[in-house]
Amino acid sequence: MRLPDFEAWAMFAAVVEHRSFTDAAKALSVSKATVSKAVTRLEQHLDTSLFSRTSRRLALTESGRRLADHAQRILAEGQAAEEAARDETAELSGTVSLGAPMNFGLLRIAPLIAQFTKENPLVDVDLHLSDAKIDIVELGLDATIRIADMPDSSLRARRLADVHMHVVASPAYLAERGRPTHPSDLGSHDCLCYSNVTAPDVWRFTGPGQQNVTVQVRPRITVNSGEAMMPALRLGVGIARLPDFIVGDAIRSGELEEILLDWRPPPFGLHLVTPPSRLRPARVEALLDFLTRHHGC
Repeated sequence: MRLPDFEAWAMFAAVVEHRSFTDAAKALSVSKATVSKAVTRLEQHLDTSLFSRTSRRLALTESGRRLADHAQRILAEGQAAEEAARDETAELSGTVSLGAPMNFGLLRIAPLIAQFTKENPLVDVDLHLSDAKIDIVELGLDATIRIADMPDSSLRARRLADVHMHVVASPAYLAERGRPTHPSDLGSHDCLCYSNVTAPDVWRFTGPGQQNVTVQVRPRITVNSGEAMMPALRLGVGIARLPDFIVGDAIRSGELEEILLDWRPPPFGLHLVTPPSRLRPARVEALLDFLTRHHGC
């Protein structure tokens, strides 16, 4: 049995990451010739070209694109194995890259990161906040927080909790436009919709007797940030469907009122998502365990 050329796979992954043989060589502290020979060796073994090379441009071929993820996983597995061996005797140190949705990250995750770094002074955290769908492997993240139904994928997802949604409006809006008593009433109202879902204007509810109702609402404002809906909500522009971590305080203060209390939008899952590898440095495991214990929705 011929063993895989792990060095060549790792160097191929480095070239993909740095988009340059020269920069990959610098990152790996080897010569450019060493990297070039390794990639050529891999191409010969696979009997396929991985890059299209010109004097000005380096681009992955179709085969290269298909194999890039495998190469990056091989490199990550090797790095994680070495770090795990070192971590057995060393104090937690190094950098953890973590992604999170913008609003949830600001309100819930950022305070936890502050506490974690206070307790682990040699660990640095690179926090990436975005509501857009991201590829954690491509971005090189150790983990990310996602509030969504998780499709089948090679990623590993740990469900931490349910994130409950509330349908809310200002007292002024309800006084002027009336209070919906059934989801079907929403068709005659102005609504504020969150765009980072498959169908922003399609709202689902579960009601008495486990009845399921789906309604199409009229989007007065559509935005990719739940927090950005709050000024319009307060001014009585429309009705919104938002999670507790955004509207909970406004409901408790009476600034907003929850409506359709007998009809609940289905909750979203709060997931901690990691790349496929089971091997992770101790500092990453420590942060994931910390978030699992303290996540709080």
